[in-house]
Order: sequence, then structure tokens, then C-alpha cells
Amino acid sequence: MPIELALNMEFIRSEDKSFSEGVQRAAELGYRFVEPMVHDGRVLLSEAGYFHSFSMDDDPHEMKDILDAWGVSASSLSAHSPLMRPEISVPYLEKAVRLAAAVGAGVVNTDEGIRPPWLDDEECFHVMRYTLKKVLQVAERYQVAIAIEPHQSITKRTEGLLRVATLVKSDFLRINYDTGNAFLGGEDPYSGLAAVLPLLVHIHAKDISIRQAENERGKVTGTPVGCACGEGVIDWGRVVAILRKANWSGFLSVECGTSQQALDSLSHLDAVLSRQSVRPVGQH
Repeated sequence: MPIELALNMEFIRSEDKSFSEGVQRAAELGYRFVEPMVHDGRVLLSEAGYFHSFSMDDDPHEMKDILDAWGVSASSLSAHSPLMRPEISVPYLEKAVRLAAAVGAGVVNTDEGIRPPWLDDEECFHVMRYTLKKVLQVAERYQVAIAIEPHQSITKRTEGLLRVATLVKSDFLRINYDTGNAFLGGEDPYSGLAAVLPLLVHIHAKDISIRQAENERGKVTGTPVGCACGEGVIDWGRVVAILRKANWSGFLSVECGTSQQALDSLSHLDAVLSRQSVRPVGQH
């Protein structure tokens, strides 16, 4: 599989639209792949059609029908859950794995979550290892990767990200590298990307505006969405060059805040891929 472009469904949140309307918009913009977000139980705004997240209590084939209706597929699922709270994250991630398998997504993206204050430094890793070991039994059965994203106090640093992503020896414990979160956390996103390549299965293509970079870098561990790719501080030509040199294949899933940013990101990333003598695959 070549490097392909996907769109994280967060882009439609600013418009208060439903999951199905978000998928329709993504297809109309020219994306062939999307990254749905999922949740447990019932959320009022989602039930009313004002929020894009999909309930894992619904029939997985409902999601598949929506994707098929607009000719798009799922690159992965966004299923962030606190790994240090196994009573929450174990059943949540197991559900996400089964849903991912049903819709043909090979990756479930998550992060360590906010650290509970009652866990000391080493206890954090013991609890996360338990959670991942339990969840990976299901992930391996369904052949779906659990991908750890840099997004909180431990994984904001490449060293911490790699430690979490190697707590359990499994071909299905991998990394979803988020360029924007890594940058805001104070890391060099290019050296960080190169360091995680052996475990890399998915990428959040998140750019950070110059203003946000100036105001927040080193003060936060991440951000929900970025600006349009190509309009911020991330050098996408450099990112793609690192991936090409490693012969990496997979998804660059754009994580931005509006439909216009999604369209601009698609145009920019397709151009970057074209300049590197690779046929752009983000558009029809």
C-alpha cells in the first residue's frame, strides 16, 4: 500500500454535524478514507445529529453502510481511552477493536490518557501494561493494531512514547505519530518520527499555526486539531521524505478544524506527494 491520505472526522465538529453528514462532506471534498471517532453509550448531541462521534453500542454495519454509501473507507478508528484506568479502557478498546474489524479498519488509535494522581511513576507503567496485555488478546484475534499516540504527560516525549508502545511484546502494539502534538510537546517532530519508524502504523497529519506554536509550545501536551497542512510550522516535504526513505506505507490522516482546512490540506499534501514522484492518492 502506498502513502494514502485520510481525514479525521474532527474537521466537521465546528459545524455541529452528524457522523453521516461528516462522511458525506469528506467524500465531496475528495477524500477516499476517513478516521471515525467512537464513544461508549449514548451522547445527547450525537443522538440528535449535532456531533460526529459514532456510538459503539450501535450496529457496526450502520457505520459500514454510511461509509459505503459515500464510497469511502476507514483508515482507522479514533478511540482515545485512559490506559491507566483499566476499568474504563479495557472494555472500551475491546469494543473499538471489534468495530474496527467489522468496518475494515486495521488500526485503533489511542493514548495513555490523563495520569491519575494516585499512581506513582512505576505504577503507571504496570497498570498500562495490564491494560494493553488484556486488550491485545482481542486485537491479535481480530488482526487490528492498537496504536499509541503522543498526547499526554508520558508520551509527549519520544522516549515515553516508545516505552508505552513496547510495554507488551506484540506485532499489534504500534504507534500513531501525531506531528502537531509532538511539536507542541517540545519534541523535534522529524527526529521523533524517524525514531518511531519501526513501530509506525499510522500518522496524524496535524499542522500547527505559527501563533499557536508561539503561544503553546512546551506548555501543552497536544491539541485537538491543527490548522491546514501547509499553513503552519510542519514541513510536510520533510515528513514525506523520511517516510519514503524508510519505504513506509500507510495513512496520513489529516487532523484539522474546518472543511476549508481539510480541502486545503488535501491539496497541499497531494502536491507534496506529487513532487516526490509518487502519484497522489488522496483524490479521485
